[in-house]
Amino acid sequence: MSDGQSEQILIRPLGTDEYDDLMALWQRAGLHSLKPQGRDSRAAITRQLASGVQTILGLEIEHQLVGAVIATHDSRKGWINRLVVDPDRRRRGYGTQLIQAAEQVLREQGIQVIAALIESDNPASLALFERAGYVQVDAGMYYMTKRDSAEA
Repeated sequence: MSDGQSEQILIRPLGTDEYDDLMALWQRAGLHSLKPQGRDSRAAITRQLASGVQTILGLEIEHQLVGAVIATHDSRKGWINRLVVDPDRRRRGYGTQLIQAAEQVLREQGIQVIAALIESDNPASLALFERAGYVQVDAGMYYMTKRDSAEA
């Protein structure tokens, strides 16, 4: 799962102290649903983390943040969101490691059903989750949303 070098890999929960590094990673990774003035603002992330139902995990190599994932739940179903790996570090198994870490966090919180919403223009994520044992429930399922603002 490495590029042949001996890498020191650490997956750990991130807090608001790592906000700037997380935002930079999300931007490098091309996360197009980023809302830095709304739901992804420092204040919003702080509030989400304080809720107790959201954990942001970061994957660090040699103390550099190169991957992240959000594990959250609604008390009955867990969700894996915003899985990203730095473009220069992809295809080395880090995405799989982040999925496994998110699943562990959710299971420790008593969650037995874990889901991921994958956008149709992201076949790499679809393939990654399929390799991790996830199955498509309903090909005709639609993602519906109602937002208070464009940044929500």
